[in-house]
Amino acid sequence: MLGIDDRAARYTWTAAVVLLLLGLVYLIRDTLVVFIVSLLLAYLLYPLADLLDRHLPANTRNLSLALTYLLFVGGLTVFMIFVGSQVASQAASLASAAPAFLDRLQQGTAAGSASIESLKFRILSGIQGQLRTHYNEIVSFAPKVTLGVLSASRNLIYIVIVPILSFFILRDGRSIRDSFLDLFDGDTGPAYDILMDVHTLLLQYMRALLLLCCTTFVVFSIVLSAMGVPYSLLLASIAFPLEFIPLVGPLTAAIVIILVSALSGYAHVLWVIVFLGVFRTLQDYVLSPKLMSRGVQLHPLLVIFGVFAGGEAGGVAGVFLSVPTLALIRLLYHRLGKTRAVRRTHKLAS
Repeated sequence: MLGIDDRAARYTWTAAVVLLLLGLVYLIRDTLVVFIVSLLLAYLLYPLADLLDRHLPANTRNLSLALTYLLFVGGLTVFMIFVGSQVASQAASLASAAPAFLDRLQQGTAAGSASIESLKFRILSGIQGQLRTHYNEIVSFAPKVTLGVLSASRNLIYIVIVPILSFFILRDGRSIRDSFLDLFDGDTGPAYDILMDVHTLLLQYMRALLLLCCTTFVVFSIVLSAMGVPYSLLLASIAFPLEFIPLVGPLTAAIVIILVSALSGYAHVLWVIVFLGVFRTLQDYVLSPKLMSRGVQLHPLLVIFGVFAGGEAGGVAGVFLSVPTLALIRLLYHRLGKTRAVRRTHKLAS
């Protein structure tokens, strides 16, 4: 038609639809992040909900989900009662000691050479000059910062929305899956296999991630306390959530622990560095490969690329979602390759 090859036209329309979908995904990326986090929370709670669902009488899905959330919230409450109070106490102590840390840091700087002192004087003088020059701009920028903080505070509503979305995903996930499979006109085999592979991958990933985070908290609490490191429980509590963020999180936790240990006057900072290096090696090359399945494991270069690309695309959320996203892309690529190979074999056989 009009001298245009049908195959070329079909490929052109496919490319156009893909580009439109990518543009739509970019426009609603913030909403998608909320749903993805809700999905990951649902997979985190799924083993407990499934266990309760199997042991309770039939047709009690809502009851098993209610018990799951009750146990989840109850566990967090007990943790906050027994651990949160000590963490809060150590955080208050660290905040009150912060001026002394700064004084110690300034004294250490003053003990340096005259060239360093001169360099510091020039830097401080330059900063003061820039502040005087751009004072009006800074004053006008302050209301913008305030509005930004108020805008960010609206995201606190996600603390309520995410568990609600996770509840609906857990309750209606199977019906959503069946409705999706109905779109394939009876040829649901490949699509069902892909969905089950994705389901297994996300279950294994969230289970392994939670176990790695709990291991980090327990080991850091015990070892840092045994070594006499100040604020050990607070530092372990900081490392726990950072373990959820690939590559960047553990590195940030290590830097925070070393800085706090050094500035608080701890005499064996070198042993802290040795401990962190040994723990990271065991965590990344012994424990993590045992917990993560072969489908979740990715080459370190690919992980580094995904972390930086995710940070550029979506900030902290992009970094957090980079590894599962790459693992899903890898899984889909291999699954589609196997499906094409099977179909090609059937065609040759026929």
